Amino acid sequence: MPRAYIGVDVGTTSTRAGVFDEAGTLLAVARHPIRIWHEAGDIVEQSSQDIWDACAISVRAAMTEAGITPDGVGGIGFDATCSLVVLDRQGEPLTVSGSGDKQRNVIVWMDHRATAEARLINETEDAVLRYVGGSISPEMEMPKLLWLKRHLRASFDAAGHFFDLADYLTWRATGSLQRSTCTVTCKWNYLAHDGGWSAPFFKRIGLSDFVAETYARIGTEIVAPGTRLGAGLTPAAAADLGLSPGIPVGASLIDAHAGGIGAIGGRDGSGGATDACDRLAYIMGTSACIMATTKEPCFVPGVWGPYYSGMVPDFWLNEGGQSAAGAAIDHLLKSHPGHAEASAAARNEGLDLIDFLERRIIARAGDASRAALLARDIHVLPEFIGNRSPYADPDTRAVIAGLDLDTDIGSMERLFVAGLCGLAYGLAEVIEAFAAHGVRSSIMIMGGGASRSPLVRQIMADTTGLTVALPQTKEPVLLGAAMLGAVAGGAYASIGETMAKMSALGRKSEPTAPDMAAFHARKREVYKLLREVDRSSRAAMRDIARG
Repeated sequence: MPRAYIGVDVGTTSTRAGVFDEAGTLLAVARHPIRIWHEAGDIVEQSSQDIWDACAISVRAAMTEAGITPDGVGGIGFDATCSLVVLDRQGEPLTVSGSGDKQRNVIVWMDHRATAEARLINETEDAVLRYVGGSISPEMEMPKLLWLKRHLRASFDAAGHFFDLADYLTWRATGSLQRSTCTVTCKWNYLAHDGGWSAPFFKRIGLSDFVAETYARIGTEIVAPGTRLGAGLTPAAAADLGLSPGIPVGASLIDAHAGGIGAIGGRDGSGGATDACDRLAYIMGTSACIMATTKEPCFVPGVWGPYYSGMVPDFWLNEGGQSAAGAAIDHLLKSHPGHAEASAAARNEGLDLIDFLERRIIARAGDASRAALLARDIHVLPEFIGNRSPYADPDTRAVIAGLDLDTDIGSMERLFVAGLCGLAYGLAEVIEAFAAHGVRSSIMIMGGGASRSPLVRQIMADTTGLTVALPQTKEPVLLGAAMLGAVAGGAYASIGETMAKMSALGRKSEPTAPDMAAFHARKREVYKLLREVDRSSRAAMRDIARG
């Protein structure tokens, strides 16, 4: 009997569940929002219980839409943002908030409260930092854990479990305390190539507590993504999700990495073998991840990794990123005076704002490539919450040049295109850093919501010089999560086999015209000037601020 597989994806603002068949065909998808608290000082928090409840609602809705009964499900997998979940020894939420509210027990990936702690860790120059591009980010878990120890000691001491959000979900589903190689290697400084944690690193950064307790609160058993956990869904979790107890659950992935698994191994129609090392994954969401796979470790300054088995088992992963991608574009549009007018016009046409703007832009420009010319005189460095790669500078901030007093929709369109160009130029910087250190690809597979946009894909292709392709599925992140369930359920023997069987490539970008390549090269010169303005202005004001 053919089986269905469920992928659950927890993003920054919502959970989604997708139901797939054994060939990777999407049968149904459902979404539910999750609560998020924003406070001054780069504080961003969530509730693990709220997230689990949203997962349950999404899974039930997707199952209903697919018309699949629980006995038709062969496995389930989870992915999530790399947020920190804190629980007490009974598995109940512990506050990470100055409010004291216990339900606020998740420090979200984009929370930058631990910037000072990240600096302290980086000042140690410990050898472990070599495997995060030489500089740890406040988005990772060790700075957040050090912040808790320094600022919320009661919660740090009372904690029984510190989980990456994706591992929390599999624990909640199965009761298993096993962690995924993906989560702990990519965000917790676990050395998968050495098979363990580094005691000297923890002692040097002020977290010797974990060494003394033999890492009990952060993970003593690390397993490959897709490994079947425990006895499958517990009766309690099955009741929450509307599924049957015992359904296999695969060890988790970080959300972008699930998108990578769902994208880079796809069949291309040639019938030949797929070379994952020739394929770059670019997964766009609130933030963006740029992931490259290599057979041997490549050390790229300012780029996270190399991580052994961080995404594809037995291969090394280099992970560049942009801290704000979708969030940057949303902020640009919301800040424009024409936002209300454009939003109303989009609703009248039954479109969301981005689709509405894109249709107008391409109609005016004639094609997606030449649409970039609308941004000839406006330039954006869209780094509203820092640079993740290749500069590893969390203090970078956005710069916009060329603003005028126009308030119409046409002005908003120009700003939108300029923002997309800025994201593309940041992507190109990461790709160039990769290439300079031996990480080279000829094709980029895009995933995430923005990847469905012909305008976004073509601007990225014209800027980077790479062919840009879509996965055949419109939901590669959900597919990657479902692949974990397929491996756990025994449908396929490995992640590699699952990638080859359940995914394929779709549409590719058009070749770049020489004049458009020249246009972007010139515009990138302005982009570099904006970066220098940001750096110089911060340097100029630094001493005054300290005074």
